Amino acid sequence: MKKTLLAMALLSTIAAAHAADTPDHLDPVVVTANRAPTPLDEVLAPVTVISRDDIERMQPVNVQDLLNGLPGISMTSTGGIGQQTSLFMRGTNGNHTLVLIDGVRVGAIGTGAAAYEQLPVEQIDHIEIVRGPRSSLYGSDAIGGVIQIFTRRGQAGEAPTPSITVGGGSHGYTNGQVGLSGGTQHGWYNASLGGQYTTGINACRVGAAKAGAGCFTDEPDHDAFRNYNGALSGGYRWDNGTELTGTWLRSKSNIEYDGDFQNLSRLTQQVAGAKLAFDVLSNWRMSVSLGQNQDRGDSYLNGQGKTVLDPNTFEPILNNPDKYRTGYLYSKRNQASWQNDIALAPGQTLTAGVDFQQEKLNSSTAYTRDSRDNTGVFALYQGVFGAHEVQLSARHDHNNQFGNHTTGSAAYGYSLGDGMKLTASYGTAFHAPTFNDEYYPYFGVQSLSLKPETSRTGEIGLSAHQGVWNWAVNAYQTTVSDLITLDDHFVPVNVSKARIRGLEGQVGADVNGWHLRGYATFQQPKNRNAGEQHDNLLARRPERFARVDLDKDLGAFTVGGSFYAAGYRYDDAANTRRLGGYATTDLRTTWHVDSDWSVQGRVANVGGKRYETAAYFNQLGRTYYLTVRYSPSR
Repeated sequence: MKKTLLAMALLSTIAAAHAADTPDHLDPVVVTANRAPTPLDEVLAPVTVISRDDIERMQPVNVQDLLNGLPGISMTSTGGIGQQTSLFMRGTNGNHTLVLIDGVRVGAIGTGAAAYEQLPVEQIDHIEIVRGPRSSLYGSDAIGGVIQIFTRRGQAGEAPTPSITVGGGSHGYTNGQVGLSGGTQHGWYNASLGGQYTTGINACRVGAAKAGAGCFTDEPDHDAFRNYNGALSGGYRWDNGTELTGTWLRSKSNIEYDGDFQNLSRLTQQVAGAKLAFDVLSNWRMSVSLGQNQDRGDSYLNGQGKTVLDPNTFEPILNNPDKYRTGYLYSKRNQASWQNDIALAPGQTLTAGVDFQQEKLNSSTAYTRDSRDNTGVFALYQGVFGAHEVQLSARHDHNNQFGNHTTGSAAYGYSLGDGMKLTASYGTAFHAPTFNDEYYPYFGVQSLSLKPETSRTGEIGLSAHQGVWNWAVNAYQTTVSDLITLDDHFVPVNVSKARIRGLEGQVGADVNGWHLRGYATFQQPKNRNAGEQHDNLLARRPERFARVDLDKDLGAFTVGGSFYAAGYRYDDAANTRRLGGYATTDLRTTWHVDSDWSVQGRVANVGGKRYETAAYFNQLGRTYYLTVRYSPSR
C-alpha cells in the first residue's frame, strides 16, 4: 500500500515536471457535479470519470469491477457474480450515495440502496462519480456523493451500425449483447439486448450456521445468476437548439443464494426518462424532465430439507418446497424536474429549479404507509473572477413524511497556474428515513417521528490537468448525526453518530500508448457514540485501499492489468469479527483483429487469493474470461 501511494506521488511529480509536449487534448465535460454541462477543470468537487474506452479495456463482468477501489469507494459482496453488493463512498453507509441512471434516481424504496449487481455493464456508455455532499443540488441520499450512469447512445449523422459481444468463462459464465445505433442529420437512436449467466459458486461458506453469521445456514451448492436486459434511447435536436431525448433500461434477474427463509429472488429493475430542453433567451436555457424507476422483487424458498414457516406464527406450513413464493415488494418512483440555466454575465451562471418525487410500494408485508411525496427547490451560483472561482448552492426539501429540510454548500477554487488548482469546500447533506425505517411493522411496533440523517463535510484539495497527465489529492472530514439504528426492541431510532476523516489521491495519463489510472484512499470511518463501541470502525469499511490500472498498446494488441489491495475491516459494529486485508491482481489482453473486430482475454484474481468482504461469504478465486466483440469504428 505504501509503495502504491509513493508511486502515485512520484507520478504526480513527473506530471508537474513534464506537462510539455502535449498533443491536442479536449477536457471532458461532466454534468453530474453541477447538474449542467461543465468542463471538468471548472468543477470544484472531486470527480472521477470512467469512459466507454476504459470499460472495454478493463473487461469487467459487473459494475463492482469498475467502481471498487476508485477514490473513496469500497464495496462488499455476499458471494459471486449477481450476489447482493454494497457500496461505501467515503466511509458513509450503503444508502448514503445517490445513484442516477440517465438523470433518473434509482434505488430500492424499502432500503434506499441501489442494486449495483443488477446493472448490465454492456449497456453503459460512461460513469461520472462525484465525491462529497451534493444534497444542496439533489436532495436526499447524497451524503457520500453521487454516481451517475449514462447508457449508450447513437450519434447524429451516423449510418445504422450494429454491435455484437459474445463471451464465456469460468463457472459456466456466458454473456452476450447485440445492438444497433445510428442517426439522421438531427437525430440519433440506440437499441440493445443483452444477457448474462453463471452457474456461480457457493455464495455462503459452510460453517455459517454454527458461527451464527453470514447467511446463518449451511447450503453447500452453486448459486446461479441469470440476467436479461434491454435498452432503448433516442433524441432529436432542432436547428434552434431545442432538444428532445428519451431513455429506457430494463434489467431482469434470477438470483440463487443461501438462506433458511428464502434462497431465490426474481428481481426486475426498469428506468425510463424523457427530457425537453430549449432556449428561452440567448442566455437562458430551460429543461423539463420526467422519469420513473420501477423495482419488482419476488422471493422464494426452494429445495430439499427446507421448511416454509408462517410469517405470523412461525409454525411450519410446508416441507421441501419447490419455489414457494415467500414474499414480494413492488415499488415505483415517479419524478419530474424543471431546471433553468442562466448566464448572468461572462463567467457567472445561475442554475435553479424544482424537483418533484412520488414514491409508492406494494408489498406482501403490511407497511403502515405505502406512499410519500417530496418537493425540492434548489439554486446554484457559479462565478469565475480571474484566478478565483466561487460556487454557492442551497436547497429546501419538503417531504410529507418528515417535513422540511434545508441544505447548502460553498466551494472556492484558486488557480495556481500551470494547470494546478487549490480548492476548499463545506457542505451539508441528509438521508431521509427509508420506508423500512419508517413504515415497516417491526414485530407489531411502529417507529415514530424519525428524523433525517444529517451530515457536515469540510474539504480541501489540490488538483492538476497538465497535458496528458491529471492528478488530484483531497482531504476531508465528514460528521454524520442522527444515524438510524435498531434499539433493544429492534425498532429504528435516531441515536448513532459517526466521524469520517479521509485522504484520497488519484493520477491518470494516456501517453505513448500507455494508459495509467492510479488511486489510493486512507480513511478513518469511526463510530462516535458514547459507550463500548466508541471509536470503533464502521462495519465492513477498510481504513486503506488502493488500485492501479495499467495498459499498453502494442500494435494490434493491448496488454495490461489491475492491482487492488485493501487493509483489514470488521464485519460487525462491535469490531469482534475481523476480516483480513488482501491483494489481487488481474491480467488482460485485447487483440484488435481489425478496426471492427477484437478478441479479449482476462484472468481475474491471478493468484487465487481467498478473502471475504462480508463474513462467511465466498468470493471468486482465479477466473478466466474470453470475449469477442464486433464494434465498427464510427
